[in-house]
Amino acid sequence: MNDRGIPLIDARRRSPAPDATATLQRQPVTDSRGRRLGDLRISVTDRCNFRCVYCMPKTVFGRDYPFLPRDELLSFEEIARIARAFVARGVSKIRLTGGEPLLRRNIEHLIELLAAIPGIELTLTTNGSLLTRKAKALRDAGLTRVTVSLDALDDATFRAMNDADYPVAQVLAGIDAAEAAGLTPVKINMVVKRGTNDQAILPMARHFHASGRILRFIEFMDVGSSNDWKLDEVLPSEQVVKLIDAELPLEPIDANYPGEVAQRWRYRDGGGEIGVISSVTRAFCASCTRARLSTDGKLYTCLFAQSGHDLRALLRQQRPEEEIDAALAAIWRSRDDRYSELRCAATTHAKKIEMSYIGG
Repeated sequence: MNDRGIPLIDARRRSPAPDATATLQRQPVTDSRGRRLGDLRISVTDRCNFRCVYCMPKTVFGRDYPFLPRDELLSFEEIARIARAFVARGVSKIRLTGGEPLLRRNIEHLIELLAAIPGIELTLTTNGSLLTRKAKALRDAGLTRVTVSLDALDDATFRAMNDADYPVAQVLAGIDAAEAAGLTPVKINMVVKRGTNDQAILPMARHFHASGRILRFIEFMDVGSSNDWKLDEVLPSEQVVKLIDAELPLEPIDANYPGEVAQRWRYRDGGGEIGVISSVTRAFCASCTRARLSTDGKLYTCLFAQSGHDLRALLRQQRPEEEIDAALAAIWRSRDDRYSELRCAATTHAKKIEMSYIGG
């Protein structure tokens, strides 16, 4: 049975599945600009219990948005199989996203399958609303750590950003539960939208200063076509750093690894660090190593892509591993995406894939 209770087709006679614990023979692949494939983000559901204004705004999607039928979603076994192909091509970090990934039933089983793949860091991004119930089970299944989206500490601003009836206290309790379960260090992502929640920057910095949690500020981006993005609603990361530095002095520090998108700053008093992600004002296309797999099995090579490549068809046709590997490698080798370097009026108004479908 798969995670939806549907009997699996036995494909072993055509394409034997490799032992999940066996040592993978990695053959790294680079794209047309010399960027290696290193990170894979997997969206496990297009459903969410929030309606964040920058991702799944209620005014566009509504409460009755027609989500994908269950049989169009990749099964956990299909996700694990394609993940192994990515790892064999150089991926060392897998992040589960959504929608809200904790809404996917039996998500712990998928984590078990992925955690059995050697040599990867396995993380998950969540809005935190379900973490108090799920954190320990996620850690026991093999999850490494979590990133929690939190855009303000006061309920009025928080609700203005997520447009859902969830109190901040529920998310903060989820962060505590994640830390208690060992999903550390917990990272906190705050999307900053000028005129909506920019007044929450300093309270967030004060709250997480010296907490052991890493707060990251993300510029409001033109992902998808539904969030009514305007350039004048972007607060440049440079201004965020300047604002915090005036009260809690900062100093820059090196990236953790090549291709890390966040610029890191640490508090001079030893109170930890923050990060800023500046896709709009400081494009990092030249070092981007990320691939994204949608809920229904399409591979996207850029967060701002207009179309994807169907890998689900190969999986469900029970194609051999070599054919899946060849398709994956060919897609990445031909990749030339650099949307944030090219951003202009024409590109920002082009119809792009929605963040709620592809994950952040």
